[in-house]
Amino acid sequence: MKNKSRLFLVPALTFCLYGADEPRFDYRVLATSKTSTMEKEMNEAAGAGFSFAGVMGGETAVGSKEVLVVMAKDYSAPASNKKYKLLATSKTSTMQKELQAAGAEGFAYRGQTVFESAFGGHEVCVILERDPESGGPIEYRLLATTKTSTMQKELQQAGDGGYQFQSVLVGKTAFGGKEVLSLLKRIPK
Repeated sequence: MKNKSRLFLVPALTFCLYGADEPRFDYRVLATSKTSTMEKEMNEAAGAGFSFAGVMGGETAVGSKEVLVVMAKDYSAPASNKKYKLLATSKTSTMQKELQAAGAEGFAYRGQTVFESAFGGHEVCVILERDPESGGPIEYRLLATTKTSTMQKELQQAGDGGYQFQSVLVGKTAFGGKEVLSLLKRIPK
C-alpha cells in the first residue's frame, strides 16, 4: 500500500509544482467603427495591464465594418505603462506626416490594417505603441505605389538608407485606386 500512495503522490506534487508555473493570459477583444474610440479603449486596456496582440479591419462575422483589436495580458510579465496611438487616413502623404510626428514621440509600429470607415471610405489604420522604458525617437517611411516593380526599387533604396521593413499591405487610395503600401523604420543615431 505504501508504494501505491507514493506513485500517486509524485504526479500530484509534480502537477502542483509545475502547474503553477504555466503561463496564464487574459484577453480583451475591442471592436468599433471609429478609430478615436478604439484608441481610447486600447489605452484604457493598457492601463489595466493589457498590451496590443493583433488587429483586423473590415467586415466582421455579423456584417458590420469595424476595426477589431485583440489585447492580451501576460501575468508573468512585469507591468508597464504603454500608450497607444491609432492613425487612420486615406491619403498616404497624411499618414507619412502623422507617422513622423508619432515617431518623434517614441511611438513604435505594432500593426496595420485597411478598413471601411463610417463614412464609406477606405482608410489605412496604423497602430503604434509607446513604452516609456524602451527608447527614443523613430523615423518612419511609408512607400506607396501601384506597381510591385516600383516597390522593389523603393524598398531597396530605403534599405540602403538604413530603413528596416515593418509591413506591407494593399490599400485603396483616396482616388479609388489600389496601392501597395510598405512601412519602414529607422532609429536615428
